[in-house]
Amino acid sequence: MSPRRGSAPKVDPRFQEIQRERVSDRVAQELLRLIAAGELAPGERLPGERQLAEMMNVSRVSVRAALQELKAQHVVSAIQGGGTRVLAKAEEIDSGLSRLVRADARNLQDLAEIRATLEVWAARRAALRASALQIREIADALAVMNDAQRAERFKAEDDYRFHLAIAKASGSAVYLHLMTVLGGIFEKMLAHHRYTLCATEEDDRRFLEHHRRICDAIRARDPRAAARAMEEHVSSVLARYAEAEEADEPGAQPAPLKMPAE
Repeated sequence: MSPRRGSAPKVDPRFQEIQRERVSDRVAQELLRLIAAGELAPGERLPGERQLAEMMNVSRVSVRAALQELKAQHVVSAIQGGGTRVLAKAEEIDSGLSRLVRADARNLQDLAEIRATLEVWAARRAALRASALQIREIADALAVMNDAQRAERFKAEDDYRFHLAIAKASGSAVYLHLMTVLGGIFEKMLAHHRYTLCATEEDDRRFLEHHRRICDAIRARDPRAAARAMEEHVSSVLARYAEAEEADEPGAQPAPLKMPAE
């Protein structure tokens, strides 16, 4: 028999009340899932609120609330001039690396040498494992770098985007995590390369050609060619470190990093 109208429902502890979830919470959870899976990488710009709302079939209000929640959790941050970017984790490690570099810029050369080995491996892996979408992301990053109208102050940012796309295309959660740990110091290193070590127009053209060869090899699914192209690129940067070291007088203090204007 069904319970009489108006009688209190029988309590059964096996069944729990279902909490009503706000749409913004579901949006935040989905963005967190993408970040945890490496689909949204550290330093990557998120699409705008309107675009996110359209793609996720929710309101802009829900997207805005979700982004505010993730900002409060220090998962994403606002970008000067508009937009949102995924934050790198392990800020304490990144801060420690930054202090080491500020104390002695030669530590940046050590980091560049470590990076060289990892990036050659990543390029080889990307040629083997990249999806069609990931190859398109690498090509898109290259196209931005090739834009003659692109302002010079974006050189380091565009360089970072290219190498981050290769990291994602490598299909390695471990390597992507290492990129996360490096975080801001990796961007500082690229800025040092593009605005101090290799700052001429000839350097820009050479870097663009290096990146084009890397992209072409990955697109052709040729791991050996991708590794060779990346090795040529990072070796040319390391050669500049060696030249700068030879030019320094014994006992001279290393020059501070030259950063682009905000």
